[in-house]
Amino acid sequence: MEDLREGNFRRRIVAGGDGRSAKLAAAFNEIAERNQLLVNELLRVRDSVATDGGLHERLRTVGGSGGWGVATDVVNELMDHLTKPTVEINHVLKSVAEGDLTQRMPLEFDGRSLNGDVLELAQTVNRMVDQLSLFATEVTRVGREIGTEGILGGRAQVPGGVGIWRDLTESVNLMSGNLTDQVRDIARVATAVARGDLTQKIAVGARGEILELKNTLNTMVDQLSAFADEVTRVSREVGTDGKLGGQAQVPGVGGTWRDLTDSVNLMAGNLTDQVRKIATVATAVARGDLTQKIDVDARGEILELKNTLNTMVDQLSAFADEVTRVSREVGTDGILGGQAQVPGVAGTWRDLTDSVNFMAGNLTTQVRSIATVAAAVQRGDLTQKINVDARGEILELKNTLNTMVDQLSAFADEVTRVA
Repeated sequence: MEDLREGNFRRRIVAGGDGRSAKLAAAFNEIAERNQLLVNELLRVRDSVATDGGLHERLRTVGGSGGWGVATDVVNELMDHLTKPTVEINHVLKSVAEGDLTQRMPLEFDGRSLNGDVLELAQTVNRMVDQLSLFATEVTRVGREIGTEGILGGRAQVPGGVGIWRDLTESVNLMSGNLTDQVRDIARVATAVARGDLTQKIAVGARGEILELKNTLNTMVDQLSAFADEVTRVSREVGTDGKLGGQAQVPGVGGTWRDLTDSVNLMAGNLTDQVRKIATVATAVARGDLTQKIDVDARGEILELKNTLNTMVDQLSAFADEVTRVSREVGTDGILGGQAQVPGVAGTWRDLTDSVNFMAGNLTTQVRSIATVAAAVQRGDLTQKINVDARGEILELKNTLNTMVDQLSAFADEVTRVA
């Protein structure tokens, strides 16, 4: 009995016979046995729950009724009250881990509301899930607005967030704000470039790949600005100031910008060569040198101008050759009747050719008429007179010769009469 009182349920009473002592011994032994079974069940359930994590493990009945059943039921009910919230917390946390933020911890089980620390734990878990859900919703909204819909300036709103949740919210908002500022500044510069304003640069702070993009775009603007300045300079020098030979210098460009620069320089170089060659030929013509021709490569309207000027030089050369020939024949060789032949001329050149031929024709007629009268006088025929039209000194010569013929005729008549 003393061992039983001290909690030693392994002692047994051995009694013989079937009297009262034997019955007392059997009752004592049965009480000790049931207590030992209860202790063993408690140890088994403890090991299963604490060591193996078996939250659904319960005490098995140890026999008997009354207090034995009450003790078993009380312990099992206590286990139910403790493990059901734990199982539900595990369910909610497992859902959170799997990305399901719709689950919540119930605040009552089997019609009984939670109380005390268990209620506080359930409310804490639910509040945590609520904040996670709100945070996820806001982050998703901001991410969708910026990344999918292109709506900048969005801010995550997570009321009541503290600690790490507040830090996470502020980090998302900082990211969104920085990205908004960077993209808007890039858009501002891109719009300025599209409008032809190459004075704008991206000035917003940036790091990493955004910094690389910023530097790339700013370099692009610098190159575009340099390209525009050089093209403007070369165009002004050639087109306005008349300075030929200018070349666009845009250091560091590549690809299309290099091709455009080369094209502008090729255009300026070709135009320089063509204009200078035209100027050379024009200068030669002005100096009386009709041997020069434009031989630079040309196309389109420049080719037409080249052909026109070369044709003009050919016609001028032919005109000069013919005028020289007629003048030499008439003035030096004494060959009258020559006419300048300049095929294909028109306008002033045709008029000049006609004037030279008219002059040569008049001079031929006048000189031949004078020669006829002179030959007649030589033969003693004083009846011939110069009757060709004349002006100026040729008219004076005509009148002088006609007067001379008249006087010779009168002298001859008088001599004949006297004789």
